[in-house]
Amino acid sequence: MKVLERIETQRLVLRRPRPADAEAIFDRYASDPEVTRFLAWPRHENVAATRAFLAFSDAEWQRWPAGPYLVEDREDGRLLGSTGLAFETPDRASTGYVFAKDAWGKGYATEALVAMVGVARDAGVARLCAFCHVDHAASRRVLEKCGFRREGSTPFEFPNLPPDASRDAYRYARVLDRAPAP
Repeated sequence: MKVLERIETQRLVLRRPRPADAEAIFDRYASDPEVTRFLAWPRHENVAATRAFLAFSDAEWQRWPAGPYLVEDREDGRLLGSTGLAFETPDRASTGYVFAKDAWGKGYATEALVAMVGVARDAGVARLCAFCHVDHAASRRVLEKCGFRREGSTPFEFPNLPPDASRDAYRYARVLDRAPAP
């Protein structure tokens, strides 16, 4: 079941990315070493890498009920970051979030994650997972505020960290009640 490609929360608009978003994504967060430090995907070295992400995004949206979402300020339309769902099976998906530095500490990640839990539920996901670097305290707090429970730790690929940095991630999950069929 496909879900909405545009969602509005109190302060945010979450929407499916478009090809015209490439430069804004690159400039706002995807090329920033500090922002991408704890992410599972490599920092974008050029806009071509961002365009490759957008092609991947389209493929995910074609294959699954949802995919990546951009997060914008509802009031002024400014790009703040991104979130989304990555499906493993029709009833299992993972989620995450990334925000530009000027959007940190304002509750946007929590608001976006609450929206993603709703999208996952609407798509029929029974188990929603997330991974968080063990040193990323702010991200851990967001996951826990949103009802995710830590299940343990695991080695994880963090391509933007120096070779001597910890490679461990906490594995979080949330079991979702299924939305009633329409």
